[in-house]
Amino acid sequence: MSAQISVTRVDGGDPLAFDVCVREGKSETRHHVTLSQRDFARLSGGAAAEELLEAAFRFLLDREPKESILARFDVSVISRYFPEFEDKLASYLDRR
Repeated sequence: MSAQISVTRVDGGDPLAFDVCVREGKSETRHHVTLSQRDFARLSGGAAAEELLEAAFRFLLDREPKESILARFDVSVISRYFPEFEDKLASYLDRR
């Protein structure tokens, strides 16, 4: 079953801030995620910030269950746990 990911921007400053809800079946997790303007410009490849966040979560969900994803984090920390994140992100953005 594919997860449904909803991304809502809650702050448009620097960093950008989002609430992300991941639903699978009847269960869901909620996450508060930040993204610096600098990282957004570097990683987005022209995608909207919400699309970048959805792609980042699809990347994470391919590697761990939604319950293992931190409740609060900045996108920059993903590479600490998964060094291949930035190299693989473009392929997830291409799936949109």
